[in-house]
Amino acid sequence: MEGRRLNGVMGRTELKHEITKMDCYLLRNKLKHFMRVDPYAKKDGKYLIRSVYFDNFDNKVLTEKKEGFYNRDKFRVRLYDYNMNFLNLEKKSKRNNLTYKQKCPISAEEYEKIRNGDIAWMENDSRPLIQDLYIQMNLFQIKPVTVVDYEREVFIYDQGNVRVTFDSDIKTSFRNNDLLNPDLAMVETNPEVVILEVKYDEFIPDVIKYLLQLGNRKKGTYSKYQVSRMFG
Repeated sequence: MEGRRLNGVMGRTELKHEITKMDCYLLRNKLKHFMRVDPYAKKDGKYLIRSVYFDNFDNKVLTEKKEGFYNRDKFRVRLYDYNMNFLNLEKKSKRNNLTYKQKCPISAEEYEKIRNGDIAWMENDSRPLIQDLYIQMNLFQIKPVTVVDYEREVFIYDQGNVRVTFDSDIKTSFRNNDLLNPDLAMVETNPEVVILEVKYDEFIPDVIKYLLQLGNRKKGTYSKYQVSRMFG
């Protein structure tokens, strides 16, 4: 079990597939009979996610993702349903085949400081993740680069702590990092693409494996950030 921990965080397996809207429709109709919908979702079972991703001039984060580095880190600031009052700084780490996620709250004012290059205050902040980001920003010159919007639909299966998500309607700001601007111009990427993600702890129950079969679909290395950067 200790081998699955990183800085006290339990690692999870995360599989991604790029599927079509028809695939999504078929899967949704199967999963809804066995899995429960995310209780935090709206009436239609979906919620909106907006994230700004950090990278540097050399596209370090994007390149490591594309080339499938076994050890890599990615920072982002995220909000849900455009609620500007509740933001989280998140760090996703990949170690071999496991994914680790750490997060902490961050205020809108703090994000704006980061966006404008005012980062000296982060060095001695009480939140370890803020200090971690400060180090990474100094070492690799990463900064907020691109805003990505999408709709997420979540199905949950408690045995194995399984989450199946469908991310669709992915939009990008190109290279605009104005996360908190409700009128930020967003451009649609590929309207036909849905990203299926399957996340679980130590095992995935056979019933979920069976339900998720879609012919010869193969595991991919897709991410919303990668998809968005294909368009600018």
